[in-house]
Amino acid sequence: MADAPSKTIVIGAGIGGLAVALRLAAAGQHVTVLERHGQVGGKMRTVPSAAGPVEAGPTVMTMRPVFEELFAAAGERLSDHVTLHPQSILARHWWSDGSSLDLHADAERSAAAIAEMSGPREAAAFTKMTRKARAMFEAFDAPMMQEPAPNQLALTKTVLANPALLGAMDPLRSMAGSLARQFRDPKLRQLFGRYATYVGGSPFRSPALLSLIWHAEASGVWVVEGGMHKLAEAIAALIRDRGGEIVLGQGVERLEYQDGTLRGVVCDDGTRMACDQVVFNGDPRALRTGLLGQASQNAVQDKACEPRSLSAFVWSFAAKPEGLPLVHHNVFFADTERAEFDALERGEMPTDATLYLCAQDRGDTAQPGGHERFEIIMNGAPAEGDTSQEFDTCQTQTFNRLARMGLHFDARPGPETLTTPSDFSRLFPGSAGSLYGRSPHGLTAGLKRPLARTTIPGLYLVGGGAHPGAGIPMATLSAKHAAAAILKDRTSTSPSRRTATRGGMSTA
Repeated sequence: MADAPSKTIVIGAGIGGLAVALRLAAAGQHVTVLERHGQVGGKMRTVPSAAGPVEAGPTVMTMRPVFEELFAAAGERLSDHVTLHPQSILARHWWSDGSSLDLHADAERSAAAIAEMSGPREAAAFTKMTRKARAMFEAFDAPMMQEPAPNQLALTKTVLANPALLGAMDPLRSMAGSLARQFRDPKLRQLFGRYATYVGGSPFRSPALLSLIWHAEASGVWVVEGGMHKLAEAIAALIRDRGGEIVLGQGVERLEYQDGTLRGVVCDDGTRMACDQVVFNGDPRALRTGLLGQASQNAVQDKACEPRSLSAFVWSFAAKPEGLPLVHHNVFFADTERAEFDALERGEMPTDATLYLCAQDRGDTAQPGGHERFEIIMNGAPAEGDTSQEFDTCQTQTFNRLARMGLHFDARPGPETLTTPSDFSRLFPGSAGSLYGRSPHGLTAGLKRPLARTTIPGLYLVGGGAHPGAGIPMATLSAKHAAAAILKDRTSTSPSRRTATRGGMSTA
């Protein structure tokens, strides 16, 4: 007989917490997920609207193999639990001069579209940039994203083994600086610079290395039928099917220790729950600031939590649109790129901001009639104070800009449809409103994120605030690292137990 299964409490039912719970439950461990909100998914959240649940968080699936591997770890197939629709148009981009550009899943079609808008020289630069992004992604996938504990030496060896990577990384320049060397058209610099915001950074301060994010999107974009929250619900169903428990509406006040050893958690209602280990699926800054008790403050270091990444103002509503042929993913660019990020750097709402718009009910060609569901995201500075007074300003700036660019709605959404940085701070305690954990600014920022193992034995981290970083695929990978660490640590520390046969011994 192997060792009896240990009990794990997972705090938070975001994608990281759900993914680690599924892996552990599939491995035969006892798992309980505690979620303070009334739905699973964390930042993959929805809010009600006249047209049904509308997304208020991530809207896109990239890096599909990460999710296929997660379901395979439970003996399942992703396609049996969610319906995915590949998007031939990755995104439609708009500028205030009336020009627009589609990027396609087919790289040759993207190059042709760029040639039509900006000329053959820029199309060639795009093709070259795409090759470099792919080379960087493939080179750093194993030693960085797939590695539970990456280190500078291993990454240096990767570059030394392939010197061409150094040119692709452009280590002495920011993403914006590197793009300025590659493209003459400022629109293309602005377009590909926005990928820094995918992980909460400014293209003017994020390393050029983050251009590899483009490869993740260029490799395929899928729409989850019914919305991204359906992915979270599918994982939750499998956890329960494997014997795991998910308790909604149950927050955690603090972690409980006995003789210096982690023994369980104390819930907001005073309930004490014993366990062998805890996985925290929240912003690591919550631990550092003592929100789960002073005894847990040293679990992570300050440099793993600070400085903070960007936040956002997020609209989620239903309305009737008119004026522009929208696809599922749309981007309306600011007139002056630098002005937006200078304002964010000062902690202010930008007056000239790029807007991302998800037309949730549209695919590549579908043009539904009547009320449709929309999510609009404008970058914001992190904030813990009250930003509700910014509603009028945000509404005016958002919908006036869209109107000037040709998109109108039959009615402007009200305050109940807007999530502000301070709202995110309340929804996700300890985050200071940041949506991506630690800032990605600086060439070695990725190595400063906390790993799955903390300094406290028995306490582990998952989620976008932990290694390998922000975003749904990365948070899902963090769960793979955490589950592997838990199972390995249990094996190495578990005592031998008696078997049913007299005299026999067995270890896990």
